[in-house]
Amino acid sequence: MIESLFLPPDVSGLIAALAIGLLIGLERGWHDRELPEGSRVAGLRTFTLTGLLGGVLGHLQPNFGPWPLVAAVLGLSLLLTVSYARTAKLSGNLSATTTIAMLLTLVLGAYASHGNVTLALTAAVIVAVFLDLKPTLHGWLRLIEHRELTASLQLLVLSVVILPYLPNTGLGPFAALNPYQLWWAVILIAGLSLAGHFAMRLTGSQRGILWTGLLGGLASSTAATVALARYTRQHPVMVSAAISGTLAACGIMFFRMVVLIGVIEPALLSTFGGAMMIAGILLLGMALWRQRQITSAENNDRTIEAMAPFDLGTAFSFAAFLAVMAVLVPAAKQWLGTSGIFVLSTISGLADVDAILVSLARLHSTEGLTTNVAAVALGLATLSNMLSKATIAWMTGG
Repeated sequence: MIESLFLPPDVSGLIAALAIGLLIGLERGWHDRELPEGSRVAGLRTFTLTGLLGGVLGHLQPNFGPWPLVAAVLGLSLLLTVSYARTAKLSGNLSATTTIAMLLTLVLGAYASHGNVTLALTAAVIVAVFLDLKPTLHGWLRLIEHRELTASLQLLVLSVVILPYLPNTGLGPFAALNPYQLWWAVILIAGLSLAGHFAMRLTGSQRGILWTGLLGGLASSTAATVALARYTRQHPVMVSAAISGTLAACGIMFFRMVVLIGVIEPALLSTFGGAMMIAGILLLGMALWRQRQITSAENNDRTIEAMAPFDLGTAFSFAAFLAVMAVLVPAAKQWLGTSGIFVLSTISGLADVDAILVSLARLHSTEGLTTNVAAVALGLATLSNMLSKATIAWMTGG
């Protein structure tokens, strides 16, 4: 960056401050280019000089402390307030964006000369980009629905506010109930529903459901099955599209399993990899074939709404199902001993195939579990998982 140039630090800082003012001023000047001369709060030259002023004030800080910059910020704020009030009165424009951008230019100019030049320039570029994105951002605001905004905020509360404070340790019978992991399942279902909703709005109902299955399979094919089955119950005419999405989710599941085995125990790839790849390709092919068989009624129905952006009930139901299975799996292991590996795999596969896959791979790597036993156990887990998804789809979607 600019620090690497063969220039004294003072000079490079001032150049950076000048560049910051020029960049932000260029964007603001272009935005207000149609306004008559003298009617703008600030233009290209004013922003450039403000950035340079910030750079000079930053150089004064070692000798005079932060007070010159504080005084400049207060003075500029007063000047901009008066100018803003006058402009708003004459034109009726109440936007304060240029005023805030001017203050940022002054502060970033000071930071460039007395702090981190690269960080200051990065921040200036981000400011200029956001200012230039006004039409795009306002377009999004006009398109987004209130329920979508509410759902997004609820998902943030679940994942950012609540999740970090849950204990990530086993509780209850067999220490099998992990609040952190169960809440993570709630977030997974909620996020999948929201992603499916936006996919359907962007690509149309039928293609959106297919993408929901593909994306959902990367996270949880069972979760995708639940979400699609619930949607089919509400919109029976979409059953073919939902079947296509479910097949896609199951196909992606096999590719995800190949990746997990490759990371945890590559030695098993020679046994499992080929069969899983073939199964995944076949299911994805069936999904695409089913997609092409969508009836004209489905293609022509324009009254179908996109998938609900947030289904908290489904999310908690899925988490409860995982909690029950989390207790049953160690119980089966304790009651049946080492001979219960097959039973354990079958039971575990009802809820999720990834957990038993990881366990089998680690046993093969560290405890000498034979490849044949691992193959049979994983096959049982996969079969029970597919049957479980079929049962969930039938019970949930009807």
